[in-house]
Parts: sequence; structure tokens; C-alpha cells
Amino acid sequence: MKDILQYLFNHHTLSKAEAKAIMIEIAQNKFNPTEVTAFISIFLMRNITLKELEGFREALLQMAVPVHIDAGDAIDIVGTGGDGKNTINISTLAGFVVAGAGQKVTKHGNYGASAITGSSNVMEKLGYTFKNDSAMLQEELEKANICFLHAPYFHPALQSVGALRKSLGLRTFFNLLGPLVNPAQPQFSMIGIYNLEIARLYQYLLQKDDRDFILVHGMDGYDEISLTHDSKIITKHGENIYSAADLGFNSVSCESIQAAKTVYETAGIFRNILSGKGTEEQNSVVLANAAVALYHTNKFGSYEDCTALAKESLYGGNALRSLEMLLN
Repeated sequence: MKDILQYLFNHHTLSKAEAKAIMIEIAQNKFNPTEVTAFISIFLMRNITLKELEGFREALLQMAVPVHIDAGDAIDIVGTGGDGKNTINISTLAGFVVAGAGQKVTKHGNYGASAITGSSNVMEKLGYTFKNDSAMLQEELEKANICFLHAPYFHPALQSVGALRKSLGLRTFFNLLGPLVNPAQPQFSMIGIYNLEIARLYQYLLQKDDRDFILVHGMDGYDEISLTHDSKIITKHGENIYSAADLGFNSVSCESIQAAKTVYETAGIFRNILSGKGTEEQNSVVLANAAVALYHTNKFGSYEDCTALAKESLYGGNALRSLEMLLN
């Protein structure tokens, strides 16, 4: 590792093969925590390159615990995290609304590293039991229209650096990898990204995949459609900027979509929203993301149709039923 670090300190970058090899060695615990921290720190001081991101991703997918579920028509709604905004778990909430609207969701999530409450924190607090048994996950998908894949159960590298990431409490390149390595490999993915430079890397990388993607970025720094400002939406076919009004909603304040200070309280907000008791601002943000996700699959008609479906799912109780089926 010393040679690698010196090479990188001299302003060199890694090839795809080098990045892949190092990630495999990290997963195999071949380096001590100080060495891994130094390696991660390099990418806090400069942006990751496309070849490095490709290599890291390829390593994680190669080492992933296999999961055999029917995700050919499923979607993942996920964010990079690390935007420092401490919002309610918008992508996970949108996932349940989408599931309640009739679209299968294979949700990939993890504990929060740079935030208090990642999706796994909330799901665990709500009573969900993580699992990596394909038959059980398939049963959840058929019963609730959604299953939850806790990243460390499928990715040895993420498990080996989990404590280190939490102790750092900073956004690292591992934030960028999570949305790219869903072991179920769903056909569709809606990925929230905290800055446009990273969005470009994702765009170049995902263009090579057969699966379809949509990237969303709140122009004031959110890794989701926040409705606090305009949102940029990028697909294989182009990109556009949308205001809250363009998406059919009123603008919201940053404060109105913030999470609580504890996992317990945030999980309470999560259930409250799915129970139809969220504030107008909370509901609007969740519905906007759900509607865009549904529209992305090209199966539910116009965007207005998808918005109506999302509202019906949330206010009619189907989103909550998906959660309860997953927990029971």
C-alpha cells in the first residue's frame, strides 16, 4: 500500500485494473485501517476518475454475494448520500410509494456514514430483518412489491470499511459506489447525485449498460428532487432542468424536509408519512420523486398519470401496506 499511496500522492491516478485490484485487496483486509484511511483520504482531496470508478465498481460486483431474484422489470431508487442536507429518507419513502403503485422495487441501502440515518438505519429501527437469502427476498418482492438489500450483506468491501467510514463521518468515494452495485441488477435505476461533476461520471459509466437509468440532482446541492430549488434530470436521451411547478408541486423550504436528530425520531417521521400523516411539504417531495421514478419505467402513461398514481398509492394506503407486508 505504501507504494500505491506514494504514487497517488505524486498526483497520478489509477487505471481501471489497478483500482479493481486494490478494492479486492481492501475487501480481503490486506491493509490496516490507517492505510485504508490514507487511501480514502486521497479521494477527499481530488475527484475520482472514470477509470477508477469503473475499477472499484467492477471489483464490488465481482465479489458480491450472488442474489437470484427476478429484477428484470424492477427499479431501484437510491441516492449517493453525502449531500450534508440531513433530509428525511426521500428515496426509500418514494420506493414504497412506487411499490404501492404497482411497480416492483429492489431497494439497495446501507447505514448512514456521513448522515445519522441511512435507509438501513430506518428500516432496522422499523423492525425489518436484513437478509441475503434469494428465496426470501423474492418472496418479499412478490408479496410487498419491494425487497430491501442491505449493502454490507452483499459486498464484503463495504462491510470491511463500514466502521472506518462511520468514524470518518465524511463523504467518501464509497458513497458513489453504493448506487452502482445493486446486486439484484434491476432493469431501471433512479439515482440521486449531490453534484453535477459526479453526475457526468455516472452518465458516462451507465451509458455502457443495457439497463436504463435516470439521474436527478437538486440544483442547490441535494442528491434527490428536493423541490427547494430547480432539479436537473439526466437520462440516456438528454437532460433538462425542472422547477417545482414544472413537476406539479409547490416549492418547499429546506427546513420542512429535514430528518430528526435521532434514528428513532426519523423512523417515526418515515412511518408517519407513509400513514398519510406527513406535512404537505414532506408528501410533495416524496410524491415528486415517486412520480419521476414511475414515469421513468415507461409503463404508467404520462407524467401526470404517474403523479396521480403516486398520490393514490400514498393517500390510499397502498404504500403503507407495502411497508407492513415487508415487515410482517
